[in-house]
Amino acid sequence: MPVAVFAVSGHGFGHASRQTEIIRALHAQRPDVAIDIRTSAPRWLFERALDFPFSFETVELDTGVVQVDSLEVDVRTSITRAAVFHRALDERVDAEARALTARGADLVVADVPPLACAAAARAGIPAMAVGNFTWDWIYAGYPETAALAPDLVRTLRDAYSHATAACRLPLHGGFGAFETIVDVPLVARRSTREPGAVRRQLELPRDAALALFAFGRYGIGTVDWSEVARIRHCRVVFTTGSHPDGGPDSHSFATLDERAMAARDIAFEDLVAAVDVVVTKPGYGMIAECAANDTAMLYTSRGRFPEYEVLVAGLPALTRAAFIDHDDLFAGRWGEHLDRLLAQPRPEPPAADGAQVVADALAALLS
Repeated sequence: MPVAVFAVSGHGFGHASRQTEIIRALHAQRPDVAIDIRTSAPRWLFERALDFPFSFETVELDTGVVQVDSLEVDVRTSITRAAVFHRALDERVDAEARALTARGADLVVADVPPLACAAAARAGIPAMAVGNFTWDWIYAGYPETAALAPDLVRTLRDAYSHATAACRLPLHGGFGAFETIVDVPLVARRSTREPGAVRRQLELPRDAALALFAFGRYGIGTVDWSEVARIRHCRVVFTTGSHPDGGPDSHSFATLDERAMAARDIAFEDLVAAVDVVVTKPGYGMIAECAANDTAMLYTSRGRFPEYEVLVAGLPALTRAAFIDHDDLFAGRWGEHLDRLLAQPRPEPPAADGAQVVADALAALLS
């Protein structure tokens, strides 16, 4: 039985969520391929999305960036952590190559740890990098890197250069280290449910605009929910945490338990498709899911993350989007922003079959 190892960055949830779509597409095409997942992302992200057996091991393959919350990056700590981790890259590559050999791996899919690309080469098997940015490009975007870790960017580029090829997603940056690059459409989780039916199942109103508050793994500071509650034509939906303190009107808020949703076979993308707008920070995963499910996005700036400018520049072609600054976001002054956003014309739906395109490329490497 062929074995495909998915080496996934644990930074945020976006890398894991798009890889679940690629894994599903590959399994549908090649059910004979055993799936191994190696990541520091939570196992439950994969368990909720995959309804067939897979192997899973928690392992740190990169360090990403250190976030104070979803809107603030600790740049200096991010750089120093990456430098310390990759200072021992050769030893880490040896250990990872031994793990790949012991499992009988035939292919590595890297989203997008450089270590995984180098380890695959040392184990003598092909590696496909998949992503919309590379970590060398991220760290090169910080002026502090030259002083704090002058060898870091070169080290990461060298590791990436061992990959067989790279599938480059839209909204991309980097990829200069790869000899072979294949541009692919969006990889996104697309709902197959009727939005009205999802609203009924979740007991959400059908006669009000729904705004999903989604700031991912790291959260943000305190919002003035009493001000948000004054927006009578809008109800805010949460999927984690408790009912927001200070919300004087309980009819303005709804908190959904994602585990209970999963038990009722309602996926996160079903909720994205059922709401009118997502209030969030721009990340590849959320942009792709809003675009694939025709949901508007009200976004705020996310601090010193080099990917931000690329993502924002590509937003208008993918989905209705509008910016809200931190002052208005935290003060709860959302009403006018939401009105202008929901009045925007819809762009043409983008191609969102990237998972199938990537799966085809992986199947070819396994043949």
